[in-house]
Amino acid sequence: MKQILNSFQEAVSSITDGATLMVGGFGLVGIPEQLLVALADRGTRNLTVISNNCGIDDWGLGLLLRNKQITRIIASYVGENKEFERQVLSGEIEAELVPQGTLAERIRAGGAGIPAFYTPAGVGTPLADGRETRVFGGKEYILEHALTADFSLVRAARADRMGNLIYNKTACNFNPMMATAGKVTIAEVEQLSETGDLDPESIDTPGIYVQQIIVGKQEKRIERLTTR
Repeated sequence: MKQILNSFQEAVSSITDGATLMVGGFGLVGIPEQLLVALADRGTRNLTVISNNCGIDDWGLGLLLRNKQITRIIASYVGENKEFERQVLSGEIEAELVPQGTLAERIRAGGAGIPAFYTPAGVGTPLADGRETRVFGGKEYILEHALTADFSLVRAARADRMGNLIYNKTACNFNPMMATAGKVTIAEVEQLSETGDLDPESIDTPGIYVQQIIVGKQEKRIERLTTR
């Protein structure tokens, strides 16, 4: 059985200043939103965040940005967040921008115990400056290092008491690979089932990767509402 936590405040209590976090989600879809609210309230600082993007100004990782809790971020897409742009341009935060597929593979490699790999993405661009390259089959590749984290914060629709997770549709995004790459994975879930209630064929993340579970209702905000 996994540790079932009683509150979001308890869930983030072990995240200390200077920790490295992986945060699941794409835009506002599949983000562990209540864990981020609790972390913003706690005020944990000097965080390194690995995430596809940085939320919006007033939600998701945008809450931590507003509080100046993040000092470094490794991300792919950083649009929709004016505060992030301001902090990068003013030198208040260090940003490492990574091609989206490369970011996904660096995380997957970290969870699989693969220290590094070669990819053609970024060859011939500033991303390749000062980087180790090799030629395979007449094509040039860049060496990329795997990513791991002290904590992975993920969000799932359902979990059982063994920590097996099922994500809802596109909320799958970065969550499954990040769940494998954190020393401690904390899953924010909407529904907790008894062991054996989930269809084994539907499990997205096996419980072996999950250490803690917190159940809570998400707001599920819409990033950009289009009505016509």
